[in-house]
Amino acid sequence: MRIERELMRGAGPVAVLKLLEEGPKYGYELVEALSEQTAGILDMGQSTLYPLLYNLQSQGLIRPSWQEADSGRKRKYYSLTAKGKKRLANDTAQWIAVASAMQSLGILADTPPRLQGGEA
Repeated sequence: MRIERELMRGAGPVAVLKLLEEGPKYGYELVEALSEQTAGILDMGQSTLYPLLYNLQSQGLIRPSWQEADSGRKRKYYSLTAKGKKRLANDTAQWIAVASAMQSLGILADTPPRLQGGEA
């Protein structure tokens, strides 16, 4: 299922912040994690991810750092800042409130099904 642009605009930043809560990641690692952990629902290409990362960086929510990978190649890793952690907590609370409201309207089931192979 392909998520419409407006929904992705709201879900993308919080999803990236959540992944970075686990620890620093580089761009391709984020692309793969978004695809794998959401069964492709929040799949985004690098052409979508990098502008999102620059935006989060300009807001002071993430910080980049160059690190040498095991292969000897330098990669830009992104990590969550203290401001980013606060934003993630706030955004998470808002998403929970929206999900609760949607559940009250009967749009979401009481127990959401697990994502399997891109289907909900």
